[in-house]
Amino acid sequence: MAPRALVSLTAAIVFAALAIGNVLAVGYAVAGFAVITLSVFLALRGIASEEARRLPLATVAEHASDPLEAVIAGMPDPVIALDRNGRVLTLNERARALAPALRQGEPVSLVLRMPEVIDAIGRAYASGEEQRVEYSERIPIDRWFEAIVVPVKRQADPARPDLLLMTFHDLTPLRHVEEMRADFVANASHELRTPLAALSAFIETLQGTARDDAKARERFLAIMQEQARRMARLIDDLLSLSRIEQNAHRRPDTPADLVPIVHQVVDGLETLARDRGVTVRIDAESSLPVLGEHDELVRVFENLVENALKYGAPGKRVEISVRRGLSSEGAAEAQIAVRDHGPGIAPEHVPRLTERFYRVDVTESRAQGGTGLGLALVKHILNRHRGRLSIESVLGRGATFTVHLPTVTVPAAAEIS
Repeated sequence: MAPRALVSLTAAIVFAALAIGNVLAVGYAVAGFAVITLSVFLALRGIASEEARRLPLATVAEHASDPLEAVIAGMPDPVIALDRNGRVLTLNERARALAPALRQGEPVSLVLRMPEVIDAIGRAYASGEEQRVEYSERIPIDRWFEAIVVPVKRQADPARPDLLLMTFHDLTPLRHVEEMRADFVANASHELRTPLAALSAFIETLQGTARDDAKARERFLAIMQEQARRMARLIDDLLSLSRIEQNAHRRPDTPADLVPIVHQVVDGLETLARDRGVTVRIDAESSLPVLGEHDELVRVFENLVENALKYGAPGKRVEISVRRGLSSEGAAEAQIAVRDHGPGIAPEHVPRLTERFYRVDVTESRAQGGTGLGLALVKHILNRHRGRLSIESVLGRGATFTVHLPTVTVPAAAEIS
């Protein structure tokens, strides 16, 4: 008899006896029988489910006849085991993803066409010592790897190792970080060197031929002041970028309303707009709350609106739209679009606009007092806020920079910065 039926029958007999002996009322006896029967059913079903979950693992363990294959399959990196003749004994799924053409029993040299790796295999087999070698792939994209070839002796004292284990480490992220660091240092050094050279030249002139020339002294001091301000802006942007990157993993948790932030930014840039002859129009909802740091969000829209005023054609207009929308995944988000009616941006420049120190026109950017870090700051701030920046532009028709930020529902009593 099945366990479930046996327990149910026993419970029925017990509660029937209690009811006949007037120990329990008939209603209580029936209720007690129903509760016990339901409990047994749920408990046995849970046990059966647990056994069903464990069954595949037991089946896999029973069929894992090769310990070497089982160990390599569980390695976190791509691993290939080779025999004495350089043929593939076994490999894990990560190695198959790295080199889909690899097959068990075939020479590894038929698939891995990198001479550095093949030479390392030969050296490891001949010397019995670990070999490390770096190589790169250019197709379909640039990638860098380190191959580690380790000889393994499975017999007591063979003359040569009978097994080689090849492990691959992906160095691509490290290389990209190193390249970014080198480019950053070079660009920062260049940006600082130019105003420093100008300051040094003017100081020498003021100490020499222009020592007693009051008119030249006033002109040179004004230029020196502007160069000093340029360096100060650059250092301020570099420090801001560093602070934002340090806190990139900490998402802000304070509610902030984007509508007053946008109005605050436009009011602060009113003088610049008037000097450029640009009219700024805002089309906004009454309130649009997000989770964010007020000062960082102000920095985002200052950069975008200031760029629109400086690089959009004078005498035109800048339109700012603050609306609710949906992301590509269907989630509610705030969409703040800053559109200018300037010359627009060529398509080849658009994907690189948020790179540090990248400029479409270096001369124009410097003439406008730009540091080349404004849009990089925007991107990093939005990343911290779990948002993004989209850019659309057509030559001769201006450009639109749209900020996308996830919205939140704020209780009426909550304070919004």
